[in-house]
Amino acid sequence: MKTIGMLGGMSWESTLSYYRVVNEGVKEALGGLHSAKVVLYSVDFAEIEMLQHRGDWEKTAEILAEAAVSVEKAGADLLIICTNTMHIVTPKIEKAITIPLLHIADATADTLKKDGINRVGLLGTRFTMEQPFYRNRLEEKFNIEVIVPNEEERRIVHDVIYRELCLGKVREESKERFLAIIDGLEKQGAEAVILGCTEIALLVNQDDTGVPLYDTAVIHAKKAVEMALERA
Repeated sequence: MKTIGMLGGMSWESTLSYYRVVNEGVKEALGGLHSAKVVLYSVDFAEIEMLQHRGDWEKTAEILAEAAVSVEKAGADLLIICTNTMHIVTPKIEKAITIPLLHIADATADTLKKDGINRVGLLGTRFTMEQPFYRNRLEEKFNIEVIVPNEEERRIVHDVIYRELCLGKVREESKERFLAIIDGLEKQGAEAVILGCTEIALLVNQDDTGVPLYDTAVIHAKKAVEMALERA
C-alpha cells in the first residue's frame, strides 16, 4: 500500500471527510483492521483565506508548495489537496515535488465521463466558479460543458461557504437556497451538479434532490485510495 499525502485544513471540517473516506476505502478493499497510510499536513486556514481574498495566489502557492515538500519528505507516495479552490496553484506545487499530484477536477471528470455526463453545473467558491483553472480543465481536457449560477447566486454560494460551512454552521435557510440554485442549473440543461467545494456536502446531499450530485471530496478521496492500492 502506498502512503497518501494530504494537504488539509482548508477547511478542517472537510478534511475530516477526506480522512474518513480514505480509511473506509482501504478497510473495504483489504478488510480486517487495515487502514490507510496517511501523511497529513494541515494548514492554518485563516492565513490561506486572507490571502485568497487579497488575490495573493503567489503567497498561497509558496505556503502549500512548502507543505507539499514536507509531506513528500515524510514518506508520501502521492499527494492530494483537500480543497477545490487551492488547485488554482497546482502547477507550482507540482514543480516543488517529485511524487504525483492527483487533481480533484481530473478525478471528478473521470467519474462524470464514466456516468455519461457531458453537461454539468458547478458550485463552489467564487474563485472556482469564475476563474478558468477548474472550468477550463473540465471543458478542454475532458470535453465537459460547465454551467455556473448567475452573479447573485454565485455570491450566495461563496458567502455560505466561508461564513457558515467553513465554521461548521449548517443552516436550513442556506440549504433551501442551494437547492433552488441546483434546480436552476438543471433547468439550464445541467445533467448533474458538481459540489465543487469540499464543504458543500456538509449542507446538501443526494437525498435532498433528484438532480445527480457529485461530491468532489468523496470522489477525490476514493480515487486516492485506488492509486494507493494499485500494484506496481
